[in-house]
Amino acid sequence: MSLETPCISVCQMDPRTNLCLGCGRTLPEIARWSGMDAAERRAVMAQLPARMAEAGLQPMEPRKRTEAR
Repeated sequence: MSLETPCISVCQMDPRTNLCLGCGRTLPEIARWSGMDAAERRAVMAQLPARMAEAGLQPMEPRKRTEAR
């Protein structure tokens, strides 16, 4: 089962806003994410763009995943 998530593998907290610079979630939201139902996750994700904008944070580019050779 695939879990819907806004995570872009840029996991760094902004000390001023306490938001993840990659996705805009708070630490409590990140910690509870797998326990949230789909409706609750979608509600949080709907808030993220405005939350990031209000905090003056620019969305970051996802990290490129390296493949094993």
